[in-house]
Amino acid sequence: MCDLEDDDVPQLSFHALAALQEFYAEQKQHRDPGGDDTYSIGRIEENWQLSQFWYSQETALKLAKEAAAAAGEGGRIACVSTPSVYQKLRELHKDLDVCVFEYDRRFAVYGEEFVFYDYNNPLDLPENIAAHSFDIVIVDPPYLSEECLRKTSETVKYLARDKILLCTGAVMEEEAMRLLGVKMCRFTPEHTRNVANEFRCYTNYDSGLDRDV
Repeated sequence: MCDLEDDDVPQLSFHALAALQEFYAEQKQHRDPGGDDTYSIGRIEENWQLSQFWYSQETALKLAKEAAAAAGEGGRIACVSTPSVYQKLRELHKDLDVCVFEYDRRFAVYGEEFVFYDYNNPLDLPENIAAHSFDIVIVDPPYLSEECLRKTSETVKYLARDKILLCTGAVMEEEAMRLLGVKMCRFTPEHTRNVANEFRCYTNYDSGLDRDV
């Protein structure tokens, strides 16, 4: 499911398996000595050339809990360009059915739950990813542009059964409503590093992100 070049499920090498084990072992040990929210995803650091900006621990936890609650028991979650939420979901619920859709092939360490994804080809997905097969899709388009949101929205509408949780810039509010029918929530996501643009969360359902903020 992970390697679209040969359509085979990737077989993890010894080194990949070791990295995966280390990833889970270190999940709770990535705070710096000062105790702030800076952390990496396992040993995978942000690649700004790929427009990667990891969420803070607090935000990742908040979004993971929201996604799990929205999916419900036995639900299925798609994390599109949101690997830090995927990581937190796996930390909280090891039995959840979750897939992480990512362009960065370093995330193939997640094995069968990794799906290579390029927003420029929004519907170029493995055959075993059925339409409308995820109870909730949480998505953070890598670029703040109408084109990126529009193409990513095609993917989201294909994957989602009904619920959508979008994280993107506040400047995309009108486009987000037009393309996905989502409305801005009270909760404001934060990142491990300062991001110039104001980020917000949007949903198309009554979410916990509008309560207890």
